[in-house]
Amino acid sequence: MNALLDLLSNGLLNLSWVGIVIYTLVVTHITIVGVTVYLHRHSAHRSVDLHPALQHFFRFWLYMTTGMVTKEWTAIHRKHHAVCETEEDPHSPQVRGLNEILWRGAEAYRESSKQPEIMERYGSGCPDDWMERNVYTGRSAWGVSALLVINIVMFGAIGATIWAIQMVWIPFFAAGVVNGIGHWWGYRNFECPDAATNISPWGIIIGGEELHNNHHTYPNSAKLSQKPWEFDIGWFWIRLFETFGLAKAKSTGPVAHKVPGKQTLDIDTAWAVLNDRFRVMANYAESVVKPLVAQEIKTGSVREAKATLCREPSLIAPLDKSRIDELVSSSPKIKQAYELRLRLQDVWSKRGGNAEEMLQALKQWCVDAEATGIQALRDFVEELRSYTTLKSVSG
Repeated sequence: MNALLDLLSNGLLNLSWVGIVIYTLVVTHITIVGVTVYLHRHSAHRSVDLHPALQHFFRFWLYMTTGMVTKEWTAIHRKHHAVCETEEDPHSPQVRGLNEILWRGAEAYRESSKQPEIMERYGSGCPDDWMERNVYTGRSAWGVSALLVINIVMFGAIGATIWAIQMVWIPFFAAGVVNGIGHWWGYRNFECPDAATNISPWGIIIGGEELHNNHHTYPNSAKLSQKPWEFDIGWFWIRLFETFGLAKAKSTGPVAHKVPGKQTLDIDTAWAVLNDRFRVMANYAESVVKPLVAQEIKTGSVREAKATLCREPSLIAPLDKSRIDELVSSSPKIKQAYELRLRLQDVWSKRGGNAEEMLQALKQWCVDAEATGIQALRDFVEELRSYTTLKSVSG
């Protein structure tokens, strides 16, 4: 009897509170790695290949610690990207409100997982073996219940608390914080066509998913960090797995390169600029709009004015529109830079048509930009001409 009471009190491991805290942080981090590397980058976006053994490990681990099914998570996430910030988006705070997604994001996930049409349309290429059909799918309660028993046996009564933390970790941080705050508040490196933001430049707690604006800009990149000061711990794990032959990154972003001194604007340049258009537009904001605002506007924040002038058109609120009108009417140079920015974005819309048409539109844009006599625009045109693809450079 005493032995049973001791087991319930301390568990088989009889860890100190420090050991329990360390254990909890380790197992929740493994779960985060499973979500970001296996579910997100491998299954949903195919940006990294994982060894079958590693895939099976993450499937089993996530089954035990979250009850999530690969096909359900993958399909819901793919639909999120396909219809982002619309009424059909399974979890957009811009549509449903921040509190709804932050605190009830897991419920939104479960509601979407019950819709067969989402699974059918967006869930292709997911595991469909015996384990998936007979153990994981439809039996989520088995895994998480088994984990509760294991935790209590290992750690005693405190094991139930560890289990509770494991159960809320993903629903809060992944379903709530990433899908909620990651589309509401933070900084933006790129003006992608939705409200995604980077929550923090150091992607550690949520496995790199904090860099959400970077991900929505380059969804097929296995690496979520884009700036030198950003850190993506998920990418660290992928590189470590690569060392042991357990993973292979398929893409880390657009294939584009700059050749110093290159002055020819050709088809290769047009495709390179198109593929890297979000970074091109970010450079335009930094190298053209920002110095012009600093030079021409004597009152107000340069940073705020630059962000307003360079905001993604679909995200411009009425107040922003008034501010833009005020800024462009205050300076002919700012007006020219703003109008040329809109025209440059319009060049990308020609990517669905004739490549030669896109090239001619880009050439004309460069001619008009240089004709303004604004040095920042001339420098930017010179940089555009230096673009090419890595393939053409090596060839």
